[in-house]
Amino acid sequence: MATTSRTGEKRTAVEHLDYTSRALDRVRWEAHEFTVIGPHQIRVTNASYGYLKEDHAYTVGVEMRDGLAVPAECECPADIHHDTDCKHRVALAVVGGPTVLNAAVNFGRPTPDRGVATDGGCECDGSEIPCFDCYSAGRRELPE
Repeated sequence: MATTSRTGEKRTAVEHLDYTSRALDRVRWEAHEFTVIGPHQIRVTNASYGYLKEDHAYTVGVEMRDGLAVPAECECPADIHHDTDCKHRVALAVVGGPTVLNAAVNFGRPTPDRGVATDGGCECDGSEIPCFDCYSAGRRELPE
């Protein structure tokens, strides 16, 4: 694993994983799709199976380690029954990367730069339909 030369700290989510070369090869060969389904949860789907891909989709939990979002656990049989990390966790770290991992960590957290009101007002207040962030935060309801 690569580490910074002076501190020995791990710099990426991949460096926090323990995987086989076979798992990495499969990540390179297969197509993966990622869907954030809840706080700290991502659905990893092996799209290489085409119309059967939903039979090859698993939820991967994400946790913070040393300030980095890292795939922590997977519900697939390989992750449950083997000592090394599964290809779904590796795919999430390698292909999904920090963008997808951080999206899971920040899921459901309204932030000012996304337009959610933090001071009692939002740009959607003058509109009949609320923005997604105000609706998902429970600040405004959809009209009937």
